[in-house]
Amino acid sequence: MNNAEESFMQEVCKLDFRVPTLGEASIPSPMSTSEFVEEEHRIAYFQDTQVLKECFECDKEMPSFEAGGPRAKIYHDPTWARAAIVTCGGLCPGINDVIKSLVNTLWFRYGVQSIYGIRYGYRGLVSTNKIKPIDLNPDLVDNIHEKGGSMLGSSRGPQPTEEILKTLSRLRVNILFTIGGDGTQRGAGEIAEAAMERGMALSVIGIPKTIDNDLNFMDRTFGFETAVYATGQVISCAHDEAKGTFNGIGLVKLMGRESGFIAAYASLANSFVNFCVIPEDDMMLRGENGLLAAVERRLQEKDHCVIVVAEGAGQEWFDGENEAHDASGNVKLRDVGTYLKAKLGEYLSEKGIEHSVKYFDPSYIIRSVPAHGTDAVFCLDLAENAVHAAMAGKTSMVIGHWYGSFVHVPVSLAVRERRKIDPDSQFWHTVLGATRQYRYFEKGL
Repeated sequence: MNNAEESFMQEVCKLDFRVPTLGEASIPSPMSTSEFVEEEHRIAYFQDTQVLKECFECDKEMPSFEAGGPRAKIYHDPTWARAAIVTCGGLCPGINDVIKSLVNTLWFRYGVQSIYGIRYGYRGLVSTNKIKPIDLNPDLVDNIHEKGGSMLGSSRGPQPTEEILKTLSRLRVNILFTIGGDGTQRGAGEIAEAAMERGMALSVIGIPKTIDNDLNFMDRTFGFETAVYATGQVISCAHDEAKGTFNGIGLVKLMGRESGFIAAYASLANSFVNFCVIPEDDMMLRGENGLLAAVERRLQEKDHCVIVVAEGAGQEWFDGENEAHDASGNVKLRDVGTYLKAKLGEYLSEKGIEHSVKYFDPSYIIRSVPAHGTDAVFCLDLAENAVHAAMAGKTSMVIGHWYGSFVHVPVSLAVRERRKIDPDSQFWHTVLGATRQYRYFEKGL
């Protein structure tokens, strides 16, 4: 183990993996036929054999997650339990699948039949906004998985925690499911903490929704697989357009604010991609070792080119600082797609190189499609495990997926930092090998 790996191991060992619990779970579960998970069952954070050996030899407690799954004893009495479901932030494939599975698991497996659908995100939990909740039941959600988006609607931005707790108290809700990304789950953590301070027996369980696959301490989030699949047709069209004219360039902008996982996986899944540009890998635009010159060399060799760029890449190419923020407090991104299209045109025109740039931005199409295949199954599994955790009295946690197991991740860990691609990792070098873009840079990458 090198110094960097040892330092990382020591840092992880200092983290608190404990999940808050409302109290003793003493009610027998109505799921008598299930294989219950023991409360002591843990999933190790480190899976590498050598690292595990190092952990065993040190005097610190092994970092591990609570295992997800149904418990033999539950905290909330299904007869009196009232649940609420809220979806926040941008849309993502699979939201309706999660809502449907939450409702069906609560209703059929636990007998909870008071379920509110909170409309338009956290806004729907503030009474002054006058947004009425929906009474959810299995019949109402029966076919929502066939549609993209969220049947409950969504919104961005924080709302007053005190007002949210007042609404939940008036509705007599004791279980809240928050479907959203890091901003949503940060808000969920604040709600859970404030509820515990007030002595409210409220389980707040997060279900990670981030199309960028960038939530920390989990190896997969729902919607990502469908999003990557949906890029295939767009990239193929960009390739056809590029091939259809001399020195044609197909430029595709994909989602990825700080993490380029969609762009990277889409480039691996579609071998037409010649350049993949992500936020994590600083790439010069100009100069002999810049992207513009590399594209020129590609055209000289092959007379066509396909570029995939993540929306958060190349922000350093713009002049001046961007002070604008969105409703969630994120710095508004400059449009790298239209900027790169313009700069490619200017550069090649100045060189007297005939060219044609076709630009594709499928962001809102990709995020609004229904989930498919194993992604839809993953949504169901996440929701079921969220219900199991809630009924057991867990709170201030997010359902995660770690090396094939569903786990309980404290909100504080899930939102600690965004997961990103390591430019020195084997994964990123696999992407570089698939695109072969390093061949067109003067010094290589």
